Amino acid sequence: MTGMGRREFITLLGGAAAAWPVVARAQTPVPVIGFLGANTPTTQGPWTAAFVQRLRELGWVEGRTVSLEYRWAEGSRDRAMEFAAEFVRLKVDVIVTSGTANVLAAKQATSAIPIVFAAAADPVGTGVVVSLARPGGNITGLSVQQPDLAGKRLEILREAVPGLQRLAIIGNAGAAGSVVDMGETEDAARRLGFDVVRLEFRRSEDVVPLFEKLDGRGAHALYVASDPLVTTNRLRINILALGARLPTMHAIREHADDGGFISYGTNFPDLFRRAGDLVDKVLRGAKPADISVAQPIKFDLVINLITAKALRIAIAPSLLARADEVIE
Repeated sequence: MTGMGRREFITLLGGAAAAWPVVARAQTPVPVIGFLGANTPTTQGPWTAAFVQRLRELGWVEGRTVSLEYRWAEGSRDRAMEFAAEFVRLKVDVIVTSGTANVLAAKQATSAIPIVFAAAADPVGTGVVVSLARPGGNITGLSVQQPDLAGKRLEILREAVPGLQRLAIIGNAGAAGSVVDMGETEDAARRLGFDVVRLEFRRSEDVVPLFEKLDGRGAHALYVASDPLVTTNRLRINILALGARLPTMHAIREHADDGGFISYGTNFPDLFRRAGDLVDKVLRGAKPADISVAQPIKFDLVINLITAKALRIAIAPSLLARADEVIE
């Protein structure tokens, strides 16, 4: 060789070869998913893990064949709007979120980027989609059917708390899904002959004053209308309810894990897992408008016997036998 020694040539060639995969990857960027978490990484951990695992099973491996940008709204609609706008600026390929307020924030931010919601209460009634069969626009996802389950939850609560006559209902007045849930629950409660005390809040700081307002109102149990703000504050709500000696009914099983009395509702890890299937379809070219909104297929009844004992409530064996899980 002239002008370059054999050793220098091999070194140069090796360096160029090592650089080729990097260049190739740069030329074919992986799709980016904007994951707008409704709560916090901790409170939503099992749901997020179920979503990521399903993507992996379908060939979308985080950091290799797909990139995920995580943002956490922590129950704040303002933060959700800020992050949705950021995803639009980043030009992500699809936005994934949950909770009606977050879905509406994403919908307001873009009519072009596909949006997949892992869970939303009454998506037609709250204006998320046109219909379940043909959602229209750039959005599809999974409904949690919360309003339809309100009556069932109250029947379970009445069975668990003999003598229940006055029910307190707590929820986020700033979230469309929560407002629908509270309204449906109040109607169902009155049909069952309960007196109702309705308590509404919009910020985490309002939770403690709300329980102070409840003191002396004579409620026998507390129905917790779920939404991301409530989920973010679930531990605080359960501690305050226990201090007020109020058995609680929740829609999400993780709330019972964190000291709630009973939960009955959709299995959220299953919803997020199925959201992975919808994202897979979108990334492979399907249009959200053509993907029907899916219904929940897995429901859990969870009873926290530790909380029951603290409240000195004896759960009937027949109800315990129906539970999917009993926390002891």
